[in-house]
Amino acid sequence: MSNARSITPKPSNEPVLAYSPGTSEREAVIQELKRQKSEITQIPMVIDGDKIFTDTKDKVVCPHDHQQVIAEVSQGTADHAKSAIDAALKARKEWAALPWEARAAVFLKAADLLATKYRAEMNAATMLGQSKTVHQAEIDAACELIDFFRFNVHYAEQIYSEQPGSAFGMWNRSEIRGLEGFVYAITPFNFTSIAVNLPAAPALMGCAVIWKPAPTSMHGAYLGLRILEEAGLPKGVINMISGDPQELSSVLLPHPELSGIHFTGSTATFNHLWQEVGKNINNYRYYPRIVGETGGKDFVFAHSSADAQELCTALVRGAFEFQGQKCSAASRAYVPKSLWSKLKPALVETVKSIKMGDVEDFHNFMSAVIDKRSFDKIASYIDHAKQAKDAEIVVGGEYDDSKGYFIRPTIIEASNPHYKSMVEEIFGPVLTIYVYEDEAFEETLAICDSSTKYALTGAIFAKDRHVIDHMAKTLVHAAGNFYINDKPTGAVVGQQPFGGGRASGTNDKAGSMLNLLRWASFRTVKENFLSITDYRYPFMGQ
Repeated sequence: MSNARSITPKPSNEPVLAYSPGTSEREAVIQELKRQKSEITQIPMVIDGDKIFTDTKDKVVCPHDHQQVIAEVSQGTADHAKSAIDAALKARKEWAALPWEARAAVFLKAADLLATKYRAEMNAATMLGQSKTVHQAEIDAACELIDFFRFNVHYAEQIYSEQPGSAFGMWNRSEIRGLEGFVYAITPFNFTSIAVNLPAAPALMGCAVIWKPAPTSMHGAYLGLRILEEAGLPKGVINMISGDPQELSSVLLPHPELSGIHFTGSTATFNHLWQEVGKNINNYRYYPRIVGETGGKDFVFAHSSADAQELCTALVRGAFEFQGQKCSAASRAYVPKSLWSKLKPALVETVKSIKMGDVEDFHNFMSAVIDKRSFDKIASYIDHAKQAKDAEIVVGGEYDDSKGYFIRPTIIEASNPHYKSMVEEIFGPVLTIYVYEDEAFEETLAICDSSTKYALTGAIFAKDRHVIDHMAKTLVHAAGNFYINDKPTGAVVGQQPFGGGRASGTNDKAGSMLNLLRWASFRTVKENFLSITDYRYPFMGQ
């Protein structure tokens, strides 16, 4: 047993590699892309450390080439969900009893493994499985996940170090325990870093986790679990299952030992999870912690003093990087009429210049959307705009799924600020712009704040400092991550903790101490040093 007061390595954000022609990292990821395309990875469920293969398989394909199968995922049943619960409950006590430094070491080692040995493999898996360019994969699957591992350890140390004061004759202490039972982590397709962090963050704090990744993200997710296992994660601490979500959740959600849900996905799904917890509230041993980051309809609001070219770049990057499949992606914009005459031709020219295609062609800025269901949904919004009387397509509007699920970046100009694509979440490369009269600035600002149910990210563009201050105050609850003269995407761990309010989630800020606190249960300990032998107080004297 160590008597040291441990200090973890001070974290800094992982540098983003450039992948320029001739660099070693570019060659390494090219070779990995070739290797992974040449084989079909068999992905099991992992329960109590055992790899479970089943006869029922789900195929993982490249969205930009949907005939290219890169993995087959074994599908589980309700019985596998029950086994995962048993494994988590068995592993939790021993894992939670470890010194916190021992748990932290697992994630620090995982960060270093990902930064070196597995960097090219993880980036290639994300590029093929989720159709990310090499830059988008690097900032997500490598850098952000490394940052989550390292910064989470740093924040955990801060939590453990925070202690109450003590008066004379006593010693007060705070013990931070992981949650009892198990945490159910349900993760999205679009960020490998989020997918791995949602089970990893509770595990760091001493929880046991059952993890259900999105089917289309399994290629990168499974590698993430393998890295954690190599770093020393004990069996049963994180159990990865796959299969029909309704069948699995029918076992997991009503179980008495459910202690938390860590979720990123749609608002509708999160609402359903919350309703199920409410229905079963009398069955639980604990009040489950419910943490969710959900939908968004992220805005860019420009004032007449904004710079048109800066705004153009922010809109293009904010709306179309990774095909707009970011919960933070710019999806609606409000532009004053005086600025639109400069902005519109710049946007049209820029969008027309965007190259899209296979992620293995490093000239491409964009690739395909994730699957057929997403493709059809996005295309329906484009088709609606083509027929609408209060909207027109400014640029783009083409789509083709013959080889991959490709949708050209599309900008719609709406004459109605409540037009369908101005208020509904699309999750694709479609940006809708409402051009407002300059004198209607205040009225339009209010519409921006109130026209959707979401409040995830938002950005304002202006040069006048009085205007910036006024806009920021008016939109104070419109976004959990708010940007001034920058695109509303690209939050960095340790710099811009991420999360939104309203129908965008519980705003527990992934990448900060706040998120880790949700997976901790505090015990306050008071130790008395003075002898007390009389029940009577002084005021009771004669």
